[in-house]
Amino acid sequence: MVKIGMIIGDRYEILEKIGTGGMSDVYKAKDHKLNRPVAVKVLKQEFSENANFVSKFRIEAQAAAGLMHPNIVNVYDVGEENGIYFIVMELVEGITLKKYIEKKARLSVKEAVSIAIQVSMGIEAAHNNHIIHRDIKPQNIIISKEGKVKVTDFGIAKAATSNTITSNVMGSVHYTSPEQARGGYSDEKSDIYSLGVTMFEMLTGRVPFNGETTVAIAIKHIQEEMPSPREFVSEIPISVEQIVFKCCQKSPDRRYQSMGELVADLKRSLMTPDEDFVRVVNSDEEGSTKMISDRDMARIKKQSKHRDSMEEAIHLRTEADVKRSAKKRYVVEEEDEEEEELEEEYYEDEEEEDEDDYNPKAERLTTALAVIAAILIGCIVLFLVGSAVGLFELDLFGKGDDQNQEQTQEVKEQVEMIEVTGKNIDDVKVALLNLGLTPEIEYQESTQYEQGIVMSASVEAGTKVDEGSNVVLTVSAGSEGVEVPDVKGMSEAEGVAALSQKGFIVNKTEGHDEYIKEGNIITQSPEAGSKAPSGTTITIRISLGPENAKVRVPDLMGKGEEEAMALLVESGLQLGVVSTVNNENVELTGLVCYQSYSVGSYVDAGTMVDISISLGPEQATYKFTDSISAPTPEEDPRYRGGTLVTVTLMADDGTQLLSTQTAAFPIQQQNITGIKCNTGYILYQYVNNIEATSVTNEDGTVTDIPASSENKEIRRPVQFAAE
Repeated sequence: MVKIGMIIGDRYEILEKIGTGGMSDVYKAKDHKLNRPVAVKVLKQEFSENANFVSKFRIEAQAAAGLMHPNIVNVYDVGEENGIYFIVMELVEGITLKKYIEKKARLSVKEAVSIAIQVSMGIEAAHNNHIIHRDIKPQNIIISKEGKVKVTDFGIAKAATSNTITSNVMGSVHYTSPEQARGGYSDEKSDIYSLGVTMFEMLTGRVPFNGETTVAIAIKHIQEEMPSPREFVSEIPISVEQIVFKCCQKSPDRRYQSMGELVADLKRSLMTPDEDFVRVVNSDEEGSTKMISDRDMARIKKQSKHRDSMEEAIHLRTEADVKRSAKKRYVVEEEDEEEEELEEEYYEDEEEEDEDDYNPKAERLTTALAVIAAILIGCIVLFLVGSAVGLFELDLFGKGDDQNQEQTQEVKEQVEMIEVTGKNIDDVKVALLNLGLTPEIEYQESTQYEQGIVMSASVEAGTKVDEGSNVVLTVSAGSEGVEVPDVKGMSEAEGVAALSQKGFIVNKTEGHDEYIKEGNIITQSPEAGSKAPSGTTITIRISLGPENAKVRVPDLMGKGEEEAMALLVESGLQLGVVSTVNNENVELTGLVCYQSYSVGSYVDAGTMVDISISLGPEQATYKFTDSISAPTPEEDPRYRGGTLVTVTLMADDGTQLLSTQTAAFPIQQQNITGIKCNTGYILYQYVNNIEATSVTNEDGTVTDIPASSENKEIRRPVQFAAE
């Protein structure tokens, strides 16, 4: 058993307990060899006694110890002493993402995306080292006091799942992928699914699936469609919504195939949040008939053999084993008999379906017959007959096959065009974007239609078009439309002035261009010469010069740390050292009060910008200089002198100032200084022994009441004096 003050591993002094989880307790400790604070995670006794679990736990923890990344809680050491199994890790002072979400209800989009980027980079480093987390959730993500985001518990999840640890230990099923919920094979894309659920919770403050039991929630992950986060928070941009959807696809093949792909889309969403650039693999395309090359056939045969050897190695579990595994993994508390029967039937059906779907011998036989008979015999006969009658020419190089394959692979999902004529342009734009089409707008003068009403579209209603196609909408500018001036090539100031004079509203974006001078206008929309109603928004794109040119430092003052980081990422810069300082401006408390580069100055892309977060004005401190008296009769009439009492002096900010045991009061005068708040309390904890008594009842009989004891706890408020 671990006790405060003991030294384990001949170097780690246990200082205090700082947390507990399903499998372990976490202590703050001091590494006396390197003279640094560390966190020591100690396995609970029930797992320490499981030799199989301990073996896998040590192997995985040692593998995780090889990871070194700024977004991972690094593992320093793994050891065992007198039956105590422990991991020594980097000590990160901060709060878990789960508590941070609970504290803020939900996070802003920029903050959530910035956190997701850092988490993804940490997980990507692990995946590059062939380490899969398998238990990504907000409880395993820590935000340090410096604002750094770190993922913890790498490798532990794999050791736990390999031993079928119950769900109350393994963490919430709210974040598990469908393949994990089925008890099947999981890989890097399982971590991507769990991160998608975590992003959903950051954005909305809730998990996508909930239920009364863990089994019910797991079934929802397998069967139900992921709800849109925009149903709960309408201002979430479409790109972020689509990123969450792609992460949380039921099929692993439809998700992001690597964390690198996810990071790229997350960064792009910071730059262009309202652009619908995320593309999910089309399920119809997946199911369409495709020509298989000789190379593909060889690869399929190789995979089939590999899968057969894996099946033989793990010995397919019996139906009873599946039931027991499903119960161990998900059932935390006993349900009534009817619910258990339903759960068992569900898992039996799943197993039967799996057995029906796959038979290695049958698949090999089918493959051999289909490939040899259909391809060799059929193709030769057709080729000879076709050549004889001149239906087709000899294709020596197989170009026709390549073209057919390319055509097959280029098939896109099609959507049906809706009726838009006579409708308001704002409503039409939303409807087309929801269909996956891109609206382009042209204005024309009209006496038939009011301003802002769609007169015609380049695609007729009912026509099938490829998803992602552009639809040109001709919109009424009214009978007195204003001609849009040509501002391309002008300076920003000249262009804004020209458009404003015509009564247009100007929306500005920025982009790099090799040929347009920095500060001049690259493009405009609507185009010059078109007619638009006065008051229409004209979007101009302003050149930042070549892409490798210097970038402008944004204004970070008064921003939160996460928002400051997002602004820097958008500008092509990086967040440097984050420090905390006192600042007399109360309004800047918790916000940026200093940045190392002046606002508007130009620096090289990728430059690190240091910031300081204000702690507010220097805080007043208080002191306690008084003796502590015994509980009074008003506080407890049964208290008797000589009783052993545990006395604790606490400040209201949670700081423990004194803890002692005594049977003699008063406790001599204390002199405690540097207290951060002005109120607190004295906590008395002791046991009252109640003597045996006799009570005479109304009928004259006597009832003996035996001696007993009661635990007593008294809290006495205290006001501290200013120093």
